[in-house]
Amino acid sequence: QVQLVESGGGLVQAGGSLRLSCVDSGRTFSRDIIGWFRQAPGKEREFVASVSWTGRSTYYRDSVKGRFTISRDNAKSTVYLQMDNLKPEDTAVYYCAADPDGDYYQSDAWSSWGQGTQVTISS
Repeated sequence: QVQLVESGGGLVQAGGSLRLSCVDSGRTFSRDIIGWFRQAPGKEREFVASVSWTGRSTYYRDSVKGRFTISRDNAKSTVYLQMDNLKPEDTAVYYCAADPDGDYYQSDAWSSWGQGTQVTISS
């Protein structure tokens, strides 16, 4: 069974950086595709990035390309989201997700979710 726990959120100024972590205590972490989503107040949850179980395939939404980097350390059962040059519009609760089936860009394709971590960017 997958159990996801996010950490690393916080309050930073625009232009700053944060690194989010997602620890997956499930038995098959090394075979899991892991994704990051975010949800701002009053908005739908949106895809941010995903990484294959090998770490070789990564995907990003256009607005974060060149600023965010997703990576994984299977030995630590952890996926990271390095976020640089942060903007106020990046403010949201960030969630990691696993067990996708279908369109990875859609939140309802993912069946396992963490509790989320708040990221707030001040201007």
